[in-house]
Amino acid sequence: MGGLNLHNTDLIITAGLPSQLIKDGIPQVAFSGRSNVGKSSLINCLLGRKKLARTSATPGKTITVNYYRVDNKMTLVDLPGYGYASRSHASKKQWSALTQGYFENNSSLKLVCQLIDAKVGVTNDDREMIEWLNYFNVPYVIVATKCDKLNKTELNAATERLLSCDCFKAETPCILFSSEKNLGRDVLWDIILINCFK
Repeated sequence: MGGLNLHNTDLIITAGLPSQLIKDGIPQVAFSGRSNVGKSSLINCLLGRKKLARTSATPGKTITVNYYRVDNKMTLVDLPGYGYASRSHASKKQWSALTQGYFENNSSLKLVCQLIDAKVGVTNDDREMIEWLNYFNVPYVIVATKCDKLNKTELNAATERLLSCDCFKAETPCILFSSEKNLGRDVLWDIILINCFK
């Protein structure tokens, strides 16, 4: 994949504190989205692995930033999920500090893959996150996950809703994705490689 050896991928750190965040000059692609939107499954699909990125049995339980170094040339960064209703005030504060710490002064960050559940559509939490990305002027792509769960009519309607959302920056790419069926994998890799190595 673009000269990258995907088999040479390791989890290098699970950061739970802003002081542990990595900004080392190696291009980073971050994955953002609601708890249970399918971030870990998508990362595993991109890397052609089954269990490198762990899916949590309890959505919203873990608040960490996970760094996966790919062939020592780029890093895929799994950001903690947001929008989990029963999260305590303290853990929301921790999420905010970690996420803001990640985005601030991070010249290594080349692209954010903003995941939206195709069936659910853009939630208020998603909208808030996208406004944050717009504020920090971070390049991002919208990835509609779990597309295999919808029939053709539902998928067309979901795509239309996404494309008409007024919170995305103009000309933001929108990719239909299914980790189960590898739908959208090659398109997303193309966008990732262009942003990291242009």
